[in-house]
Parts: sequence; structure tokens; C-alpha cells
Amino acid sequence: MIFKNKKIFGLLFLMGCILPGYLLWLLLRPVEIVAVHEDGNHASVLVNFFPFTDKGKISWWLEKKAMLKDKYSIPKPDSEGSFTIVFWDFGDGYKEEGKYDRRCFDDMKAKENCIEKDAVFSVSNSRNLGTIFTVYDGKYQLKENGKVVKYENKYEAKGLPVGSGDEP
Repeated sequence: MIFKNKKIFGLLFLMGCILPGYLLWLLLRPVEIVAVHEDGNHASVLVNFFPFTDKGKISWWLEKKAMLKDKYSIPKPDSEGSFTIVFWDFGDGYKEEGKYDRRCFDDMKAKENCIEKDAVFSVSNSRNLGTIFTVYDGKYQLKENGKVVKYENKYEAKGLPVGSGDEP
């Protein structure tokens, strides 16, 4: 009986070491930039291993924006300083357009020039709002003092449920 308990204990101990190690490896993998596609002041960056958390995504951008400018020449703001960069999960790679709603890139001549629409992060800049980060949990704004705060658009239309009785 003692031998059986030692086996179970050993197995649990081994799993207790392997699982956290694997999770740590998942969290610490460097972001892989597969490709960059541009269309005026808009850019699509195809990535693998993007950070999981909203904070991690924003921190990654703040740390890597100079590298993106140097290596890929993005962002390319328009005459008023506006730009948008969308980071897409590359996932299973390029596919044909097919019957699915996919993001296709006209700058590629190959038949397989589309990816699944799985945006993981976006950064936009405008004269009025400055830099806005769009993540799973909503939008954040980079303030002039360098702080990132939750962005709430006070002027955005708030829809009412259909049939609520408050329709005009």
C-alpha cells in the first residue's frame, strides 16, 4: 500500500513541476512577427505567441514600437498623424478566401492570401484622441503623461434593447 501511495505522490509531484513550467514557457515565449501588410496609414501585423493579457499586449507595444518603426517602418501616419495597426493571430497561416469571412491582403499575388479574422490587439492614433489601444477587455488611452487609462467614450451611442419600450 505504501508503494502505491509513493507512486501517486511521485506522479502528482511530477505534474506539479511540469504544469507550472509549461505555463511559464507559454507566457515567456517571444512574439513572432510573421508578416506586415500595409495599406496607406493602416497596417496589419500577423503574429504568433502574442501576450495573453491586455496589460501584456499594451506593455509589449510600448516596449517594441521603436523596433516596429525601425524594422518594418510602421506606423506610417497620414498628414494629420492618424494611423491604425491591427495585430492578427496568424494561427494556421494563409488560406484561400473561400466562402468564409477572412481578412485578405491585396498586396499578395498568391491564391492563399487570407487569414482567419482573429484580431488580438490594435493601436490607433488620431489628433483628437491620441493613442488608443483596443484589447479584449475594451479600450485604453495613452495619456500625455505616459499613463494608460481605461477609455470610455462619453459620446458613443448606447443602444437600448429592442422591445424595451423606449424606442422613439
